[in-house]
Amino acid sequence: MTVVVTGGAGYIGSHMVLALLDAGEDVTVIDNLSTGFRWAVPDKARFIHGDIGDPAVLDRAFATGAVDAVIHFAGSIVVPDSVVDPLGYYHNNTVKTHGLLAAAVRARVPHFIFSSTAAVYGYQDEMPVPETAQLAPISPYGTSKLMSELMLRDVAAAHGLTYAVLRYFNVAGADPLGRSGQSTPRATHLIKVAAQAALGYRPFLEIFGRDYPTPDGTCIRDYIHVTDLISAHMAALAYLRAGGKSDTFNCGYGRGYSVLEVIRAVERATNRPLILRDGPQRAGDPPMLVAGATKIRERLGWVPNHDDLGEIVSSALAWENRLRTELLEKSAV
Repeated sequence: MTVVVTGGAGYIGSHMVLALLDAGEDVTVIDNLSTGFRWAVPDKARFIHGDIGDPAVLDRAFATGAVDAVIHFAGSIVVPDSVVDPLGYYHNNTVKTHGLLAAAVRARVPHFIFSSTAAVYGYQDEMPVPETAQLAPISPYGTSKLMSELMLRDVAAAHGLTYAVLRYFNVAGADPLGRSGQSTPRATHLIKVAAQAALGYRPFLEIFGRDYPTPDGTCIRDYIHVTDLISAHMAALAYLRAGGKSDTFNCGYGRGYSVLEVIRAVERATNRPLILRDGPQRAGDPPMLVAGATKIRERLGWVPNHDDLGEIVSSALAWENRLRTELLEKSAV
């Protein structure tokens, strides 16, 4: 049986493909390479260069009729961009998910794992935030993902599909074996950007707001190592295959770090100070988001192995160094 991975050439998707191949799975990747990279997909995986919004691309992916599961990563993820371009985000994240679900139903795919986000929670008084919290996204990005969650729920009820919705908190770090990492040059993830600034690939690091109602005035987030996030996907896949009921799970450690705490971790790892600049708060950024992570541990038996900010930062720095070294080698040829 085959697992179809959308967005499998991107940051998180490429790690998913590696884990599936390591486990002996047959994998088909769909990616339009708008933010992903062809080299990030191993040759062992079948690669389809195309957009999930194209029915012909989906027909190719499901043509064998032997697809056991879809793991859906493809989409747009930058919160401030969604505020500027809400229609683009609703089209890319929600409308295209509709088409993907329709194709999965036609192909009678039994299992679906959806890459969602903590942005569906918006502002919350209770921290850590549980899966049962009221859903009140404050950005089109969060709303586009919530709409897709609701659509998946209804489609599953009508067609016998079982699913797992995984709500990511802040994903960071890179594959411990150095096979993949966050490679988008203009990525907005804090640890990625801080690593670039620390290594001299950016002139400075901008802090978006120091006046949040938090202990040091900067936003607090729950940072999860990408490898632990992928192990959560593998646990969700095993759960569904074993007959588990459709459910939703937070993916985080249940502990948050502020922007300034992350900066200090990067400075410790590199033994050099970062050049900082202050900027305004960004639209769609809540002061704090920390995962209530009890359910995923109890229901899926998920046990994180990289729950350490220093390790997350070190792996991100190692990947940035590797990217720069490989670019220099290619430019010298």
